[in-house]
Amino acid sequence: MKNRRQFIQNTTAAVSIISLPSLLFGQPIKNQVKKKIVCVGGHPDDPESGCGGTLVKMKKLGHDVTIIYLTTGEAGISGKSHAESACIRKEEALNACKIIGAKAIFAGQIDGASVFNKEWINKFQEILNSEKPDLVFSQWPIDEHMDHQVAGLLTIQCWMRSLNKFALYFYEVCTGEQTQLFHPTDFVDITDTKEQKRKALFCHVSQDPEGIYACGHAAMEDFRGRELGVSAAEGFIKMNGKLQGQIGGF
Repeated sequence: MKNRRQFIQNTTAAVSIISLPSLLFGQPIKNQVKKKIVCVGGHPDDPESGCGGTLVKMKKLGHDVTIIYLTTGEAGISGKSHAESACIRKEEALNACKIIGAKAIFAGQIDGASVFNKEWINKFQEILNSEKPDLVFSQWPIDEHMDHQVAGLLTIQCWMRSLNKFALYFYEVCTGEQTQLFHPTDFVDITDTKEQKRKALFCHVSQDPEGIYACGHAAMEDFRGRELGVSAAEGFIKMNGKLQGQIGGF
């Protein structure tokens, strides 16, 4: 009788829940085409906590990584003005990006007052298109926080409107408390990048990084790892449609 780990590995393989596109993993960049990876987050610390291990892994393989922060976390520090908080949290985000090896872009929306309308769809599309992404990560639109929802919806609209199609995946943050109804289609083994992810997240000193991990992220890494059959993993949901979700080209 197969043990539980073997069963999980065989089951995930059977339904193609293994990893993100294989062209992005497994070989150094000298043996493959360099790709542009973009991650969208509602606030500083969301990309780091949701898919920091994957971003580090992609950077180590030689791909270019950009993080777009929808807001600068203006409402995120008690007792500080929006301007003071934005200054602190921008510096924290830049420090985190240095650890990941990512370029940081701040889109200019306001924490807690994000906007989803035609004007912002057009503006966000300009920002995203300027990066010429091959693959984009964004926040799951069924998140508790409005800014997370807006980040996800803006990315979806850009994906639908873009003439140059990019692969789109959603990540989870504090599942059960913030992210809801999240059932991954893809996993990435972050066993070898877990600690670098943690260091990047801990750059966000003002946000109580210990509390962020206690919110469930350590448990998520462990559980997604169990689903994949490794020590630690991050889970993603792939956006399908627009000819991208067809089986065998039919």
